[in-house]
Amino acid sequence: MPSQDLPASAKPYWIGYLLALILTGAAFALVLTNALPRAETLYAIAALAVVQTLVHLRFFLHISRKTTPVETMVSLLFALVLIAIMIGGSLWIMTDLDARMGM
Repeated sequence: MPSQDLPASAKPYWIGYLLALILTGAAFALVLTNALPRAETLYAIAALAVVQTLVHLRFFLHISRKTTPVETMVSLLFALVLIAIMIGGSLWIMTDLDARMGM
């Protein structure tokens, strides 16, 4: 009778899947239970999103410093800088508009 163990190639995917479920559940639990004040909840959700992004990069896309070519890492970092500029600029504009409309 064959063993019911997972093949070695599937284990990282299952670990990543379970970590992603836990991180998603933690974010939903924070919102549903109102365990923290609103500002701290937003910071916690942002931190959970960053950790989940790292989990996806490591376990599903197999991106790590040791096995990824330099060109791929540079393009990934460039994309992250562009995303940060877009998000930061959008928040800056929206905050300024909110202050101007506050009268």
